[in-house]
Amino acid sequence: MKAKISLLREMGLSRPYTESRPLEIVEADLDDPGPGQVLVRMAAAGLCHSDLSTINGDRPRQMPVALGHEASGVVQAVGPGVTRLAAGDHVVMVFVASCGHCIPCAEGRPALCEPGAAAGANGTLLNGDRKISVDGESVNHHIGVSAFSTHAVMSENSCIRIDKDIPLDKAALLGCAVLTGVGAVLNSGNLKMGQSCAVVGLGGVGLAGVLGAVAAGARTLVAVDLSEDKRRHALDLGATHAIDPRDADAVARVRDWTGGGVDLAVELAGAVPALEFAYAITRRGGTTVTAGLPHPDAKMTVAPVTLTAEERNLKGSYVGSCVPVRDIPRFAQMMQQGQLPIEKLMTHRLRLDQINEGFERLAAGEAIRQVIVFD
Repeated sequence: MKAKISLLREMGLSRPYTESRPLEIVEADLDDPGPGQVLVRMAAAGLCHSDLSTINGDRPRQMPVALGHEASGVVQAVGPGVTRLAAGDHVVMVFVASCGHCIPCAEGRPALCEPGAAAGANGTLLNGDRKISVDGESVNHHIGVSAFSTHAVMSENSCIRIDKDIPLDKAALLGCAVLTGVGAVLNSGNLKMGQSCAVVGLGGVGLAGVLGAVAAGARTLVAVDLSEDKRRHALDLGATHAIDPRDADAVARVRDWTGGGVDLAVELAGAVPALEFAYAITRRGGTTVTAGLPHPDAKMTVAPVTLTAEERNLKGSYVGSCVPVRDIPRFAQMMQQGQLPIEKLMTHRLRLDQINEGFERLAAGEAIRQVIVFD
């Protein structure tokens, strides 16, 4: 069948993206879904910094690629052997299609699925297929989803069914911003009611982390970002304090507010200085979690003695250490009950043909979560 896709042919084009226009909206051919695969009509897709990191070359992918990974949609058709989904199901996409059989999957850590990671790096679906072509040229899938498209074929393991009464525009954010941000706080950080928490980096994922910390009952919640507007947004969402990490006394002030440092600091900026600040404001015996994705060559320095003498924990979090079949329905219910007001993260609604304008806005720090809404 035919579909419109957002095609990235070359990484690293110069800004502004409103002029260089790295993403082309083109007509593509989609093969029918094969065994274990489904055809999904997209309903909504969020613009994420991970997509921007592919556009600017910080996280290289194989070119050309049909971009996008945070989305919701409706199943249109299923391939042979698909048993968990049926045509008409509403689904949220997950950008790691876990196989269910490798060691991480068997240990209950599907975000670390080894075949899923290999497929994402290779630009294929979980079984190695490529289902997209443009003028006879094969196109790579973006981490198994390719969400900035009217339709996409993907593994059934990339889809989590949700109730049909959940608005699909909000549901799109469950697939990345909420999984990563809320999951980093609740799953990776295991924040307990009454503990103190800091969220460093207040983009869409970071502000989702703020919502997660509020829902968990953080006693003191410090929001950290270079942007005054984003700090103000975090206070509106329930943060108790906000600070610019460039302030000379920023670390001392956070330690004063929290009696020696936070129990949990979650870094969601994807920058080494942000992670170093998060570590600096973590209390003795506390935990620093990073779910940011800086450039692969970036390095940070940690004094190893602090890990031992202060019993500090420094840990990574990918996809919020989530089990999507468990956590997406759980977070969706919290959203429906008002505990995760995801709609407060949505600053712009776009058409597909406005995607380059959207990524320029994201690169300039002028948006939280922009959502493409498909007709």
